[in-house]
Amino acid sequence: MGRRPPGRHSGCSLSAAVGLCKAGHSVAWILGLWAGVALLSAAAAAAGYGLLGGTSPATVAVVQAFAVGAILTMLADTMMPEGFENAGNSVGLVTCAGFIAAFLLGHAG
Repeated sequence: MGRRPPGRHSGCSLSAAVGLCKAGHSVAWILGLWAGVALLSAAAAAAGYGLLGGTSPATVAVVQAFAVGAILTMLADTMMPEGFENAGNSVGLVTCAGFIAAFLLGHAG
């Protein structure tokens, strides 16, 4: 599969993938990129578990706070503006509901 002409985006619907399609990358290239990101994320999670598995709850809390900050930054910078543009003001409420659900599930047991 070669590069797709800039005007054609069929098969790309995820926000970041649309930009890559517009840049002319093929769907196969984009899927390979995301597969690589998933593999690196899994390796980082395994390394973190191996290196920090026996640390204190305070250390785990600091690492989790850093991770939550990174996720909130990504949401606020990249995803929420596009969400407000496409779905309106309900995006903020839905985002808050998602974080509340994640918090409750994380403390459920």
